Amino acid sequence: MLDLAIVGGGPAGLTAGLYATRGGLKEVVMFEKGMPGGQIMDSSEIENYPGQGEVMTGMELMQNWPAQCQKFGLKHEMNQVQSVVKEGETFKLTMVDGKEFESKAVLMATGSVPRKAGFKGEAEFFGRGVSTCATCDGFFYKGKEVAVIGGGDTALEEAVYLAKLCSKVYLIHRRDTYRAAPSTIEHMKNAENIEEVTNVTVEEVIGDASGVTGVIVKGKDNGEIRQIDVPGAFVFVGRDVLNEPLKQEDGSFLCDTNAQGEVIVNLKMETSVAGLYAAGDIRIDAAKQVVCASGDGATAAVNIIEYIG
Repeated sequence: MLDLAIVGGGPAGLTAGLYATRGGLKEVVMFEKGMPGGQIMDSSEIENYPGQGEVMTGMELMQNWPAQCQKFGLKHEMNQVQSVVKEGETFKLTMVDGKEFESKAVLMATGSVPRKAGFKGEAEFFGRGVSTCATCDGFFYKGKEVAVIGGGDTALEEAVYLAKLCSKVYLIHRRDTYRAAPSTIEHMKNAENIEEVTNVTVEEVIGDASGVTGVIVKGKDNGEIRQIDVPGAFVFVGRDVLNEPLKQEDGSFLCDTNAQGEVIVNLKMETSVAGLYAAGDIRIDAAKQVVCASGDGATAAVNIIEYIG
């Protein structure tokens, strides 16, 4: 019987493992099918993590985290959790290979992934001008022109954020109406340096060895091709929450989620099910920053220790 099963090995899961084991829990296992570290490992430049004065890659930032956590007893099971169910007062975790574990508490820290828009050049230039995080990468385009692709709340909010840093923001959307709150739309329209490019499809992001140089769009009504010369394109077409292990046989989720599938938690990272916690990008209202996910993990672990008693 485990004291705590941590599902996911990113900043939230690793920090929870560190705090839980150092705080006295004996049997703590982190289930991560690959190398611990999370999505941030793919980032080419990080300069906003507290205490790190030099620009570094995500891999450099995370390289010491697993060893530090394992020093206090955190175990890493290189396996993928297929399902989590609650049986009485304990949880049963079933792996994709059929292996099973029982645990007194579970922390879900599987995160979420940006949804791909699917245009040509998106994958090729990801991290070299194509980004899915304005907070992370917006500073690199200070005083320059950028494009934002999307028409929901996140796209418009991030366009407004970038408008404060960049000389101009092209907001590219496939419709002529937005799927965003009226207040968000008004806020966007009040920004003088946001140009709306609507009712178009993104055909391609182009670039060279140095990175992105432009976005090519096509009018849906007239077929007109336009090239927008920018060094950066920010894609916000939604996120896919990695909540599959929480799905039950009847199609429902083990705990309460919102319409997007994000896990609903309180300030203690507690879900609607006793003993089940969620931290990082899988939870509602996550800031999707390493430092925030790490804080979530620490918060969850402190409360899990109290829960187990």
